[in-house]
Amino acid sequence: MPPERRAAGDRGDVDLPALLAQGSAELGLSLDAPTQRKLLDYVGLLRKWNSVYNLTSVRDPAQMLVQHLMDSLATLPPLHRRLDLDGATVADIGSGAGLPGLVIAIVHPGTHVVSIEPVGKKTAFQRQVCAELALTNVEIVTGRAETVARTVDLVVCRAFASLVDFVDVAAGLTGPVTLLAAMKGQRGGIDDELEALPADCTAGIEPIHVPFLDAERHLVLIRRGPAAARPA
Repeated sequence: MPPERRAAGDRGDVDLPALLAQGSAELGLSLDAPTQRKLLDYVGLLRKWNSVYNLTSVRDPAQMLVQHLMDSLATLPPLHRRLDLDGATVADIGSGAGLPGLVIAIVHPGTHVVSIEPVGKKTAFQRQVCAELALTNVEIVTGRAETVARTVDLVVCRAFASLVDFVDVAAGLTGPVTLLAAMKGQRGGIDDELEALPADCTAGIEPIHVPFLDAERHLVLIRRGPAAARPA
């Protein structure tokens, strides 16, 4: 049975390296063998820690690969079209188990990722991941994003329910050229959220395809201030 069919149902003994290779190719991402190994090791560590610390409700490793890893990787093509991640500083706010921040750090070792998460057990997991995978380009902050004041090139989030809250919480990280990227699910309701954004925001919605996942995903891209005159 092809990996994509098994990914939607009973995983059994799914070949995770094959699933990752097929999915990344479908996204147009060229990931070398060491990068793929680190991504798979991340899933292994998440599975191990999840059995004790309940970091995510997803238990099956193949489901983790699809719903967490592929979900994060799917944001990279639209981001690549808007900025050069290599050499950029990226803040992941409310990063949880490190998604998508640690995934970005693995794929782009030239990117400096500031992973901000208030729950200590989740940042402890992230530190363990960085230690075991030798990720030297990640700075982990245990605390709320409102307490971090520095300008970054990109702010990402995967957990905020409200775009208004996201923009507000990210204010201390947002400069004149900062791109804000919010990962969202179904399109319904996003337009209403956009209308509630501050007047100095310009935003766009881009559908994203997550390999092996039969669900809607969208990336909302926002700029503020003088740079907001440009399309997000």
